[in-house]
Amino acid sequence: MRSPGKYLLLAGSVAVGCSLASQAGINAELRTALGSPVQAAFISFLLGTLTLGWIVLTQGRAWFRPGAIAATPWWAWLGGIFGAFIVTMSLFLAPRLGALTLALAIISGKVVTSLVLDQKGWLGYPKVPLSKSRAAGTLLMLIGVLLVAAN
Repeated sequence: MRSPGKYLLLAGSVAVGCSLASQAGINAELRTALGSPVQAAFISFLLGTLTLGWIVLTQGRAWFRPGAIAATPWWAWLGGIFGAFIVTMSLFLAPRLGALTLALAIISGKVVTSLVLDQKGWLGYPKVPLSKSRAAGTLLMLIGVLLVAAN
């Protein structure tokens, strides 16, 4: 990392990871209280939507630029569906796997998929060729998941 700004970005990324690990446990507790993973996911998304709506309204910007909706590729609308899948599955998996195994399994899926997305340059990512060090790091991480899950 050459720029000090990259360290701030890295710190922000670590904060996202902390939030993800905490979110699964928080949402699992909500699931237990409500008795339904789908209802708990709904509440989670409702609160998130209200929070984001408040932020959008306070920014004072137009909701959409002219022509933005028509210019958006069809697959760009799938993020919310993936979000619902992620939260609902985390609600189901967290109490069964525990925080560490769940986090490592999720990160492993993310890393393996990221290798493919980088190599192909799909979904707007820049092309980054698969290197020996990237492949080795991913393999070591997958071995780590198996070691943690075996406990």
